[in-house]
Amino acid sequence: METTITRRPTSFRLRTDLLEGLKRKAARENRTLNNYVESVLLDIVYDEPNEVTKAAIHEAMSRRNYNKVYSSVDEMFNDILNEEE
Repeated sequence: METTITRRPTSFRLRTDLLEGLKRKAARENRTLNNYVESVLLDIVYDEPNEVTKAAIHEAMSRRNYNKVYSSVDEMFNDILNEEE
């Protein structure tokens, strides 16, 4: 089964230094400017973490004392190990 991807010509006004940087990066990867920019934009638009990653992010963000400062690595590990019990 073959899928056709429709593309539409588009024009953007970019800063000259940004455009030159994109051209250099595309050339380093032996790709066309169009292909490079399209892949960068696809990564941005479709960069959705999987369910396991989403759950880990939620868990990390919801923990109490996430701004806690430790005076030693041992103190931090003791706190982490005691929290899991």
